[in-house]
Amino acid sequence: MAGNFFRIQCPDCDNEQVVFGKASSVVNCAVCGTTLATPTGGDATFAGEVVETVEQRA
Repeated sequence: MAGNFFRIQCPDCDNEQVVFGKASSVVNCAVCGTTLATPTGGDATFAGEVVETVEQRA
């Protein structure tokens, strides 16, 4: 499985959540419900700030 996992900080509530870089569905914040990642057919587009790469895969 190629793809990375990223820790994304929610722009609204500052919650940090781990998101797959190639998410195939919309990912919402578990606390406030703000959209954190939107699928684009390849790499997802992140709405929040990428804090760190949690796990990098080839």
